[in-house]
Amino acid sequence: MAVFLSAIWLGVLTSISPCPLASNIAAVSFLSKKINHPKAVLWAGIAYTLGRMTSYAILGVVIIGSLFSIPTVANLLQKYMNIILGPLLLAIGLFLLGIIKFNISGFSLSIERQNALVESGIKGSFILGAVFALSFCPISAALFFGTLIPLALNNRYGIIFPFLYGIGTALPVMIFTLAISLGAASVSHWFHKARQLEGYTKKITGIIFILVAIYYIRNYIVSLFYH
Repeated sequence: MAVFLSAIWLGVLTSISPCPLASNIAAVSFLSKKINHPKAVLWAGIAYTLGRMTSYAILGVVIIGSLFSIPTVANLLQKYMNIILGPLLLAIGLFLLGIIKFNISGFSLSIERQNALVESGIKGSFILGAVFALSFCPISAALFFGTLIPLALNNRYGIIFPFLYGIGTALPVMIFTLAISLGAASVSHWFHKARQLEGYTKKITGIIFILVAIYYIRNYIVSLFYH
């Protein structure tokens, strides 16, 4: 049970990280345009969640299935992932603090296209969730490819981890769309204000990643020189 919760928590951690947070804020902003139709907001939120889950599930199944088909690769990842994770998290932390710069991106949509999708109803919300899920930035790429996938490879039920991860990444949107559907219209306005805190969130997340990276480097790299 704990390992399943870990997969969901990785999704939640991704959702509150800077660039995924911006995507979710945008999603709530777009979905809440139907504020006069609370049930429509709720169904759009569910469709958005399913879209994210579908993208992560398909991508995860393809990657996990491919790695399992090559036992040597899977064994190497299981053996050395903790060593790789330290420098990877350190690089991500330095990026978030603005010390180094690099870019990882996936699919993206223009604001006009996002609006058009939301206006098209449940189907559009589903597509919006699917595309936002594939819009990887460094931190979400690190959590998905560098943490979730290795975790899945070490568990016999790992094939469902991407589904759980998708649920975690969409939880904030579901919570706020549910609140909106229940009549808490001010919630969407409050969530939109969270954009102002993104700079602080970015720095805090960067520091946390560097601290975790130091732990991994100390225990899985530095320790090698003392054996």
